[in-house]
Amino acid sequence: MPGLWLRWFGWVTLGEAAGFVAPAVVGAVSIEWPDPVMAAALLAAGAIEGAALGWAQAHVLADVVDDLRRGAFVLATAVGAVAAYALALIPVTFGERMARWPAPLLIGTVAVVSVALLATIGTAQWLVLRRLVQRNAGAGSAWWIPATGAAWAAGLGGFFAVAPPLWQPGQPVALVVGIGALGGLVMAAIVAALTGLAAVRLGRAVGFAAAAERAGH
Repeated sequence: MPGLWLRWFGWVTLGEAAGFVAPAVVGAVSIEWPDPVMAAALLAAGAIEGAALGWAQAHVLADVVDDLRRGAFVLATAVGAVAAYALALIPVTFGERMARWPAPLLIGTVAVVSVALLATIGTAQWLVLRRLVQRNAGAGSAWWIPATGAAWAAGLGGFFAVAPPLWQPGQPVALVVGIGALGGLVMAAIVAALTGLAAVRLGRAVGFAAAAERAGH
């Protein structure tokens, strides 16, 4: 299904890149804000990013999965993104206290939080997809969670490879935002490319089931 992958790649790259502008702006202007205000602003920005991503993904998935509730999928993606940002804020908020923990406890906590963070969006989306996919394809869809988690791990790696080396102290806010948006675009493209493979798998499963049903009639 090369057509599905290409559509997914284009729309999801656009949606995630556009949505990530909100966190990029908040991150650039909130450096000196009180921690609670900064955290609240980042969570709100995460909701915007998640909604933009969810809308773009649902726009393509609606042609693959019958009866997809776009609003529910967008909401789930936004909630998952907020949860991811909340988990990412844990070391920022409690970093000094965590640094005093015994090494095994610290490493274990970081590992658990990291895995949970990567699974947030995929899990939230799976809660919407699971019944639809099972009804349409007669198969489970839990693989969507690790598939999207791996895509986000790669995407975040791309972001950190691009943006942090370009950020320097004293840069204008507009430049800081631009660098963040560039990193977000790289992240979006990687996530879109890899989750596109999962979307193709989903489309094939549903498509084969539909073809079998038509043949049976």
